[in-house]
Amino acid sequence: MVRFYAELLVHPKGARARNVFRLAGWQEFEIIRPLFGEVVWSAEWQRYVRRYRIALICLGRKNGKSALLSGAALYLLVGDDEESAEVYGAAKDTKQAGKVFEPALRMVQLSPTLSKRLTYNKNARRLIDERTASYYEIITIDAKGELGHNPHGFILDEVLSQPDDSLWNTMRTAAGARTQSLLLCITTETNEPVSFGASVIDEADRIQEDPSRAPHIFAYVRKLPANEVELERLRRIFPAHPDRPVSIDPFDERNWRWPNPGLDDFLARSALQEEALEAANDRTKENSFRQYRVNQRVQQASRYVPLVLWDRNVGETIPSPSWLASKLEGQSCWAGLDLSAKTDLTAWCLLFQNGWCWWRLWCPEAVARLLSAHTAGRFDLWVKDGWVTLTDGDTIDYERVYNDIEADWNRFNILGGAYDRWSTEPVRQEILRRTGLELLESQTTYERMTAPMQEFMRLLKEAELQHGGHPVLRWMADNLEAKSPVGDPDRVRPVKPDRLRVGKRIDGMVTLFLAIDARMRATAPSVYETEGIFTIG
Repeated sequence: MVRFYAELLVHPKGARARNVFRLAGWQEFEIIRPLFGEVVWSAEWQRYVRRYRIALICLGRKNGKSALLSGAALYLLVGDDEESAEVYGAAKDTKQAGKVFEPALRMVQLSPTLSKRLTYNKNARRLIDERTASYYEIITIDAKGELGHNPHGFILDEVLSQPDDSLWNTMRTAAGARTQSLLLCITTETNEPVSFGASVIDEADRIQEDPSRAPHIFAYVRKLPANEVELERLRRIFPAHPDRPVSIDPFDERNWRWPNPGLDDFLARSALQEEALEAANDRTKENSFRQYRVNQRVQQASRYVPLVLWDRNVGETIPSPSWLASKLEGQSCWAGLDLSAKTDLTAWCLLFQNGWCWWRLWCPEAVARLLSAHTAGRFDLWVKDGWVTLTDGDTIDYERVYNDIEADWNRFNILGGAYDRWSTEPVRQEILRRTGLELLESQTTYERMTAPMQEFMRLLKEAELQHGGHPVLRWMADNLEAKSPVGDPDRVRPVKPDRLRVGKRIDGMVTLFLAIDARMRATAPSVYETEGIFTIG
């Protein structure tokens, strides 16, 4: 593959136009060699095939991605030993898709070998290899008209501009008949946290952190961290990478090469310096600089829990919640309650003095079906194994919730608790009537959540929590995003996801924060201990 670029291709435009296409170090060793070079044995096809069938790439603009993708498309067309290969390029519209196709066409025109082998149908915007009955063409964004395709290669450029996942899903399901099809998503960071583009980038982030999550997906993500937690995560994943950012400051030039691996090569440093200067003095330009140049999501929400840290706090792996409850019986703890709308999941957490966390999760049948669809069937297994309590019908059974909380009051020594005031006053009163447990009012605001979330992160880093490997809470921890106000990264609160659109839940994590809040408020020193007694007069 590397030789294909160097021996058959030239740069199509710019200062390097007509010069041999020699891959930059980051292109060769961080993308092309692993993506095309790693193979696995396929029992189905009885041959070695590419390990990766999907590539998710996210980096700043103007880093030479169009030319790199053009070369990849041509290789899939003529160099991959695939008969009747169908290779497609797509984007928001045909004009955007043409930004990948047109460099490929120019590469063909400038290559003596490829110009003899391939023909160009201008009306169809199609490159054709008659020797293998293969072609490369642009398709429209309308997925409904693309159901007859059988792609060997598919390149979706600037995923952030896609309205939904329909085109991607159509092409992905159509590629199953190929021996080693390759679907490439490439994009810059999005400013829409609830979108197809955001879901692709977030998944790529997770896979880069834990490749075993999806061994068939290649992830290359180069974004400037939005906060110290993300920066620390990069330090763990890339402990010795020379381009790793040193801080989260978008105006520090030492941080620019990470989101812009083509800096000082495809991308002029002087251009970034000029834009940075303008952005430092103009808020509207700062957002564009953050998104397109340092590849940072403009919204202040970002993943909060590094799964590496979460997994260090397993403690003893537990087989079920009931097993752990029997081990903790009679011990002291603090409670957190997040009572959702009647049509969704409700959570209750007990945080014990020894660091153990124990949860109850209740879910109506109708919601369970939705969550199972969004978790590839895992939610049904969690219900079956006792991690979630299913209630009959389409709404939450409050009576079941009250009965279970009353049983916990009798089983454990609950010292106090907090509840999200959204749960309404009647809920608090009913729990008080049944148990005598006085729940403190709390809410998911910066003022109320900053301290418990910071304490949670401290506990996590010091491995002072124990969750037993609770599978539902690991999923929720992975879903959790946090938000800080502009210009004040020290304050933080959880961001509840759009429940209907994305099928994610974080309720169990919110209840842990509420339990921590209750404990902190119960153990806070008296004002007389910190300030002393003043005499007036």
